[in-house]
Amino acid sequence: MPDRAPQPVDRQLPTDEARDLISLVRDIAQHEIAPKAAEEEDAGRFPREVFTLLSRSGLLGLPYDSEYGGGDQPYEVYLQVLEELAAARLTVGLGVSVHTLASYGLAAYGTKEQQTEHLPVMLGGGLLGAYALSEPASGSDAASLRTKAVRDGDDWVITGTKSWITHGGIADFYTVMARTGAEGPRGITAFLVPGDAEGLSAAAPEKKMGLKGSPTAQIHLDGVRVSDARRLGEEGQGFAIALSALDSGRLGIAACAIGLAQAALDEAVAYATDRQQFGRPIADFQGLRFMLADMATQIEAGRALYLAAARLRDAGRPFARQAAMAKLFCTDTAMKVTTDAVQVLGGYGYTADFPAERYMREAKVLQIVEGTNQIQRMVIARHVAGPETR
Repeated sequence: MPDRAPQPVDRQLPTDEARDLISLVRDIAQHEIAPKAAEEEDAGRFPREVFTLLSRSGLLGLPYDSEYGGGDQPYEVYLQVLEELAAARLTVGLGVSVHTLASYGLAAYGTKEQQTEHLPVMLGGGLLGAYALSEPASGSDAASLRTKAVRDGDDWVITGTKSWITHGGIADFYTVMARTGAEGPRGITAFLVPGDAEGLSAAAPEKKMGLKGSPTAQIHLDGVRVSDARRLGEEGQGFAIALSALDSGRLGIAACAIGLAQAALDEAVAYATDRQQFGRPIADFQGLRFMLADMATQIEAGRALYLAAARLRDAGRPFARQAAMAKLFCTDTAMKVTTDAVQVLGGYGYTADFPAERYMREAKVLQIVEGTNQIQRMVIARHVAGPETR
């Protein structure tokens, strides 16, 4: 293995507090996450103790209000934390992004009473969240979901199956979208469901190409009863909540993708400067140097794109188009850069002795989750050219 240590990313951060935060994250990533990443991914082990540490360190609620245990950090800072975590191990970076996504409905649409009761323990009490929108027959067409919630006095009874749920079976709470009214998006309502609710169970985790340490599973809700006090927002507002959450969540995926790409570039540079052929490092050869230059340029462009979208969000301006662009570009970049990293390492890149092959396998799913990149292109096109004619 090359022993050339990668240089930390030179970040533009708005405050001294943010710089201290990044230093803390890098220390945790270097000492607690990266050393075990390859072994635990190979074994399919989820690092719950790392998430407990992140919670205790105040890193599971960064973009939320400190009144409820959050970190009061702008998205510009939160996303760069995600990038650092994902560079150390994508399972961790993606897990923090999903937890933040799962907390969004309550933080943005919950009542003061709901937020006071639930948010502090969700953000800083060691809990882990999951986001339950997709179903076996409704992925990209999320508005056609079939899980139903039926009113029964002061309770709701939820029945249905959710699929592709990150943290499925291990989450302490789920933000669940269920149909409470007519077909279509206006008949969907959001609920905060405890992970130990009676009638809630998980199927065996999916056997995946990558991200083996991050459990993804179907969730079955068999007459799960929750009180109306756990309904988020108004009846019929659930789909709007889901889409709003995904706009922010896509920025999280973009940041994770750039973190993964940066890790792949660092590995490629370390190998290329160490590996000798024809009497000199292979990094001296122009064809390979140009590959490294293109990889670095794509990463910088992706980072600039997701940060530009984050700054719009922080300023309270519309950012959905830019979020879709960032998710599209950054995840395509991660796929390209990780593939190129394998090529730089040659035969060694195809072996599990080096992390490049794992990075390539992990990158693929980022083009799929939280809206496939084909869906992102549809979203962007609607902003550019208007809605499709029927």
